Amino acid sequence: MAVELCLLLLLFCGSTISEVQPIYKPPPGTLDFGFVPSKTYDTGAYHEPGAIGILFKVVHAFLYLVQPNTFPQDLIRKLAQQQFGNTQGDYQKPENVVLTLQAIYYEIGFIVSAALGLLFILLLPLVGLCFCMCRCCDNCGGEMHQRQKKNADCQRSCFATFLFVASLIISVGVLCAYAANQHLTNQVRGAKKLVNSNFKDLKIFLNDTPAQIDYLVNQYNTTKDKALSDLNNVGPVLGTRVQEQLGKEVRPALDAALTMAGAIRETKEALENVSVSVEVLQEGTERLHANLTDVKMHLSNTLNDSACNAAQAASTCNIIRNSLAQLNINANFSGLPGVSLQLAKINDVLKIDLSSLVQKGYAAFNDTPDLVVNQTRNILSDIRSVLESIGSNITTFTRALPVQKILADLMVHLTQSEAYVQDYFPLVEQYDFYRWLGCLILCCMLVLILVFYYLGLLCGTCGYDKHASPTTRGCISNTGGNFLMAGVGFSFLFSWVLMIVVVLTFVTGGNVEKLVCEPFEDKNLFKVLDTPYLLNKHWKNYLAGIIFKNPNVNLTFEKVYSDCKENKGIYTSLHLEYLFNINELLNISMYTEDVALKIEHIQINLSKIILLDEIGKENLLNFSSSGIDGIDFSAYLTEINKSVTKVDLLSFANDLEARADQLPKGALENALKGHANNIRVIHNQQVVPLEQAMSTLNQSIRLLKRTSSELMVKVKNVISAVNAAQDLINNNASQVIVQETKKYMDTIIGYFEQYTEWVKESISMEVAACKPIANVIDTAVDIFLCSYIADSVNTFWFGLGGSSMFLIPAIIFAVKLSKYYRRMDTEDVYDDSVEQW
Repeated sequence: MAVELCLLLLLFCGSTISEVQPIYKPPPGTLDFGFVPSKTYDTGAYHEPGAIGILFKVVHAFLYLVQPNTFPQDLIRKLAQQQFGNTQGDYQKPENVVLTLQAIYYEIGFIVSAALGLLFILLLPLVGLCFCMCRCCDNCGGEMHQRQKKNADCQRSCFATFLFVASLIISVGVLCAYAANQHLTNQVRGAKKLVNSNFKDLKIFLNDTPAQIDYLVNQYNTTKDKALSDLNNVGPVLGTRVQEQLGKEVRPALDAALTMAGAIRETKEALENVSVSVEVLQEGTERLHANLTDVKMHLSNTLNDSACNAAQAASTCNIIRNSLAQLNINANFSGLPGVSLQLAKINDVLKIDLSSLVQKGYAAFNDTPDLVVNQTRNILSDIRSVLESIGSNITTFTRALPVQKILADLMVHLTQSEAYVQDYFPLVEQYDFYRWLGCLILCCMLVLILVFYYLGLLCGTCGYDKHASPTTRGCISNTGGNFLMAGVGFSFLFSWVLMIVVVLTFVTGGNVEKLVCEPFEDKNLFKVLDTPYLLNKHWKNYLAGIIFKNPNVNLTFEKVYSDCKENKGIYTSLHLEYLFNINELLNISMYTEDVALKIEHIQINLSKIILLDEIGKENLLNFSSSGIDGIDFSAYLTEINKSVTKVDLLSFANDLEARADQLPKGALENALKGHANNIRVIHNQQVVPLEQAMSTLNQSIRLLKRTSSELMVKVKNVISAVNAAQDLINNNASQVIVQETKKYMDTIIGYFEQYTEWVKESISMEVAACKPIANVIDTAVDIFLCSYIADSVNTFWFGLGGSSMFLIPAIIFAVKLSKYYRRMDTEDVYDDSVEQW
């Protein structure tokens, strides 16, 4: 696989690996291949300088003032591509002269600064020599005579202040140089830990990569197991799919037939309720009529009593007598037609259990998965053999690659490289100690000068007596003046040496910062390296020529670095498809063609499924001709909608009792109340049961009316639906089976597609992730060269150079000030003329 090639190129780069976070997340509802195994690495290609970083920023700002020009990409390309010969004529060519002038223009800031440094180196020792000879001739302040001036105290104070300020500035510069020197030493000592971390991560990577490769290969078992699981469950999978498609027609038809079977049973119950209810109502109304007639007769006899003739009772009795006609039945059920004929036919229909027949149809249809299993057993064994052979081919191909040998050889080289580094690292530390010691000596030169200046200021200031004349100054004041002159002498001796170091480190370190570090940070350096035919005049793309031996491949340093910075896989970053195209190996048709052919040979016959036989259909037709649609529903509903009696007996009884209360107390009142109670009893014992029977009759009649409405049409629709579903199973099921078999095949093939896509994604993003290449470049350039060396060196010359420049004003102020501290041989207190020296 491409993983081995990725591994080989990655280790040739000698990279270190940062922590790799798994990024693959399988879509929901699909195969879960998990995460490619990866370990945590220690190396971090980032450096935080700490507090000294402030000095680094100050130096960067100063370099920007010296060299504000942008990175000269075109100039560097032309210089690299220009052929300079050994003869003088080659350099005098117009194009070479132009390039030289452009280079000088770009470097003008460094050139001017370096020229000033060279003038300092040449002139300051010469000036010091002349100054020394001049003083030996009692000139230039060498004469031990001081003329007194009125502003002598003011001048002395000003010279002392300026010298002190200059000394402070020199002290700050020395501290900056010392801090930079110590920072570089500390980083070199700590670099061993970073180097060891890199080697440790490389060993982890070498040991981890085979596990990643094995994991990718072994995950084929996940695909195979899922496919075999679906094949072993072909009944629930393919059978269920076929059943679901056919069920869109079959189940509604069977549901309608089952509903009709329930309607037959409900019709029988309704007819039975009608027959019983009519009989109960006919008998009940006859008995109620007799009782109401008896009540009217007794009431009439009571009202004929002589007590009703009294003036107080006559009107009340007449009212009661006139209302007696209401005590009669209202509904007449004796004339309703019977339903015994329809009930007999329904009972004949129910001799055949239609529900049982429909359930048999359900059971036969639900056996579809079992039919699929029985008819696909031979195909399954063939598909299983194909899947096993695919897995064997992948494993055989992977094991044929010399991965372990390559890794073992690389581990040997890595171990040897680590031993070499460990052996020579003490030598690096030793040379760094010599460098640190030399820089410390340079700092000590300035410290020595500062010691003389500070001692001169201290002794001169403390020992100065303004009342003493120049010839009578004290020993301490005179010693201070001598210290100042000693500092001046050492300044002339050391300054040119210091400036030589400053110029060399300034030119080197400054150009490294401007031509390497800054363009590396904004990737302009990679753009220069990616210039066609720059590194090799015969290759358009140098990196592609090295890796693929094909310089026409569009592979650039910038693209590789950017991809690796994002921790993409080396296969993607280096475009290794030009060496090994993983898409050809993972071509899905190679693995699924045989599987698809086997699945397409699946043939399923469902003709044995019988949804509803002819007996069931005939039973439905008999139900439709049972005659329930011939029942006179209007006659029933007319009587049902009537009340049992013409008047509500309870209301009549209450009204009768209320009118009895209007009569005088006596036998008439008690008799009427007795009749009211009898009427209530009749209502509770006879009217209420009749009302309940009427309610049952009402529900049954209405149910029969709904059922009988277009009964023949309904039955024919059910039979038609069942016949259509049966026809679909017998004649058109093959199309459904082919359609669902293709979907099932797509599902099985989809598992392989998921596996190949996951392998491609893993190889591109997780296996041999090339963040180590970016890390090793960052470590070498950004950390070691720029952060450790360039920043430290630039800060060192910045502090040392600033201190050296301020030696000049310090020399002037020290010479001037020493004249006020040293003991003079002669003096002239009356001469106010300007001192000459």
